[in-house]
Formats: sequence, structure tokens, C-alpha cells
Amino acid sequence: MSRLESPPPRATDVAAPSAAEIEASAPGEGGALLEVDHLVKHFPIKSGILIDREVGRVRAVDDVSFTVTRGETLGLVGESGCGKSTLSRSILQLIKPTSGSVRFDGRELVGLSARQMRPLRREIQMIFQDPYASLNPRRRVAQIIGDPLALHGVGSGTERQRKVQQLLERVGLSPEHYNRYPHEFSGGQRQRIGIARALALEPRLIVADEPVSALDVSIQAQIINLLDDLQNDFGLTYIFVAHDLGVVRHVSDRIAVMYLGKIVEIGPADAVYANPIHPYTSSLLSAVPIPDPRQNRAREPLVLEGDVPSPADPPQACRFHTRCPRATDICSELEPRLVDYGGGHWAACHHPIGHQDGEAKRLMGLAPPG
Repeated sequence: MSRLESPPPRATDVAAPSAAEIEASAPGEGGALLEVDHLVKHFPIKSGILIDREVGRVRAVDDVSFTVTRGETLGLVGESGCGKSTLSRSILQLIKPTSGSVRFDGRELVGLSARQMRPLRREIQMIFQDPYASLNPRRRVAQIIGDPLALHGVGSGTERQRKVQQLLERVGLSPEHYNRYPHEFSGGQRQRIGIARALALEPRLIVADEPVSALDVSIQAQIINLLDDLQNDFGLTYIFVAHDLGVVRHVSDRIAVMYLGKIVEIGPADAVYANPIHPYTSSLLSAVPIPDPRQNRAREPLVLEGDVPSPADPPQACRFHTRCPRATDICSELEPRLVDYGGGHWAACHHPIGHQDGEAKRLMGLAPPG
């Protein structure tokens, strides 16, 4: 493996950018609906029989900041185990963050009790990954979709039944199916039921946690097209979580790339795909198949060496340096911060692709301007 010449290390570190800084550089006129600032979620590792003591922590989400503007779709991608689902559930307060801030439409969510969160549940909903596990097999479809309406006191029994039938029709199912059980539907149909349940309270933000990964490829396109249509009809804002960049490309306005609990690159979808800055993003893109076999043969795939490190013991400084073909000494000594390379395209890398090392150092504040 050839290694680049290492720039001189710097003893002091620089604070990571806030959500406001990232928002200010991102193109868009909708205004921020969701602001995530320095969000952290660590799970304690405990040992002992008589004395339950903490011996370590799984750093599932570690200092993550970003914004989501009204009406946009932010794609969140990365390998399995990088913290995408934990981040999604921390945003919705389904699991309590260790520290940090989550503001929805200007209101802080971190620290709210279940009672205080209940009115906000109408505004933020989730589509779960597994349509087989996310629906109660003992309840009929009418109950699954209608329960959120009943819980929030929306309408009478007759009105809720009519609403459920309208939602079923809107997601491509027959209104007559409202009395059936989940086991009577296929995987794609069950995911449509999950989507209808998420839409029942007319939310403004939907977090879709890998909504198509458990489905056949032929069904994935139908669900993606449905989500796109619903966004246009209801003015929805999405966080679309996936590990398949080929899927994310078709639905996202911006893309955030996660690795071992941190965002390593974020920017407009076209810019991230056309000009990836971080080597990890480049390696993910090289794994996406191209329909033209001639183009597949012509390109050189970037194959990463080694396994993903444990989030309980992540590498020091840059967490990607143990697998990165561009790594030098500074990558193991100083953690790179997210910096703006123009047009709202941010990346955290000492040796960015397509840019000089000196430019990265200057943007990180590691070298004097000049």
C-alpha cells in the first residue's frame, strides 16, 4: 500500500461544526425543521455479578451534527453497525441520548418526559425496517393504523374507520383490507401498512429506517415511488436511512455518510456522487453496480482492507485510518473535523480526494491562510 507524505501534526484540536454552521452553508430555502447538535449516544458495558460496574462504552453515536430543512430528504448511509438506526431512534427520543441537542421546529426534544413528548409524536413518525416485526400479529390492520388516531383523540370511531380506509387506498391497498391481519399480506404490502400508520397523524417529519432493505428488488422501486408521491402530496420531510447508495441516490436531496458513529461527509446528493471527498464515501460508491458492463469493467473498485473496528474500542483520531489507503501518521494522531469545501459539501479527512492536503489543513485551521 502506497502512503502519502504526512503533514506535520498539530497538538491542539478544533471543535466540530455545529448544526447552524452546516445549515448556513447548505443550499435551500425551506428553513431548518430539524437541528441535531453534537448528539452523543453511548451504551455502557457492564461486568460483574454482585457489583454491576461499568467497564467500557459502546460509542454508537459520537458528536453528530446536521440539519434537515423543510420538504427535503436527507439520506443517511453507511455500513451495518455504523450507528444509523441508533441515531434515528435518538432523534425521535425512542432511546435517550447521552448528551447533545435535538431541536424540532425550534423546540428542544432532549430531556422531555414521555408525557411532554406525546403531542410532538404527531409531528414526527417513523417507518421501521422490518415489516414483519413492526406490525402486531394479533391486531387487525384497522387497529394498527387506527390506534395512533385513538391515542391522540382524533375523530370518532366511524371517522377513524373512514380515515383508515382512505389511508389504505392512498398507499395502494384495498380499503376492504382493513379487517385483515398482518400475516395475510406480503412483505411489500406490510410495509405499505407501516407507511399508512406513519401517515395517520399527518406528521411533518418521517424517519424511514431502511424501509426497503427487507423487500425484494422488484418491490423496492414501488415503495420508493410511493414515498416520493406522498412527499409531494403532503409536503413531508424525510430522513431516509439506508446502506445502499444506489437506492439513496434516487430519493435524497442531501446525503450524510456515517462511519463508526460519526458523519464523515455530508452534502448535496449530486456533489457527493459526482465528487466524493472522503475515501470511505468513494469506497461505498465503487461498490454500487453500474448497469453498463463496459463501465463496470473500466472503473477500478476501491476495496477496503480489514474489518470494521468495534465501536466499543474505536481507533484514535480518524476512525477510518485503519482501513484507509490514503492514511498517514497524522490520521492516527489528530481527528479531522468536518470542513466546508463549498456549496454545502462537508467532509472530515486530512487527505481529501480531489483536493490538496494543504487546502484541508487550512480549512481545518491547522495551517495559516495564504
